[in-house]
Amino acid sequence: MKIVVIGGTGLIGSKLVAKLGEHGHEAVAAAPSTGVNTLTGEGLAEVLAGAQVVVDVSNSPSFERAAVLEFFETSTRNLLAAEAAAGVGHHVAVSVVGTERMPENGYFAAKIAQEQLIEKSSIPFSLVHATQFFEFVRSIADEATDGDKVRIAPVLFQPMAGDDVAQAVGRVAVGSPLNGRIEIGGPEQSRMDEFFREALAAWGDPREVVTDPQARYYGSVPGERTLVPGDGAALGRIRYRDWLDRTATGK
Repeated sequence: MKIVVIGGTGLIGSKLVAKLGEHGHEAVAAAPSTGVNTLTGEGLAEVLAGAQVVVDVSNSPSFERAAVLEFFETSTRNLLAAEAAAGVGHHVAVSVVGTERMPENGYFAAKIAQEQLIEKSSIPFSLVHATQFFEFVRSIADEATDGDKVRIAPVLFQPMAGDDVAQAVGRVAVGSPLNGRIEIGGPEQSRMDEFFREALAAWGDPREVVTDPQARYYGSVPGERTLVPGDGAALGRIRYRDWLDRTATGK
C-alpha cells in the first residue's frame, strides 16, 4: 500500500515512515525538503500519484494565532484538493486532545478549522487526537517559566511517547477510515504540576514548580480534563521515566 506522509521528515512523520516501511508498505515522506509544499501545492500531484492513503502530521512553523490558522487552512485545502484529483481513499490527520475544550487557544482553534475542512470533504477520513508528546515536555516547562519558577496548573495530564504516537497513527492509516476520531494518550495520568515537579527533579533542573490554578497553557487556562482523553482512548505503553532513561542512554 502506498502511504504518503505529509510532514514525513519531522518527529512523528519520520517514525511513522519507518514503522510503515517495516510492515511492507510503500511509505513516502513528503515535506518541503523532499520537494512537496502543501502551502503552494508544489509536488503534490506527483507524490500522490498511486497513493491509497495520506497521513498529515505536518505542523505550522509559527504558533501565532493568524499564522497558524492560515497554515492549516491553506495546507489542508490544497492537500484535500490534490487527494481528490489523485483518487486517494483515506485521509488521516493528527490533531490534539481537547481542541474543542479550549477554542480560545489560537493553536487549538486552527486545528478545529483543519478538522472541519476534512470532515466536509468528499474523502473518507480518520482524525487521531493525541495528548502532548514526551519530546515536547521541556518546551512546555520553558513556556510556563517565570524567572526561576515554572507555573503549572493542577489539572490532569497524560503525555505520550512519540514512538507510541507513530504506532497508533500507523494502525489507523492501514485500517478502514473511521469517518470520525480516535483519542490516544500515555499510559499514566497525573496532575500536571506533580508531573513537572518530578520531571524537573529527574532532569536535575533547579527551577521551582509552583502550583497555580490560573497558570496558562500556551496562553489559555486549561480545565480539569482539557488535556486528557476520555474513556475508551487507545493508550501507549511507554512510561515517561522509562522513555527518559532510554533517551539519556541513547537506546
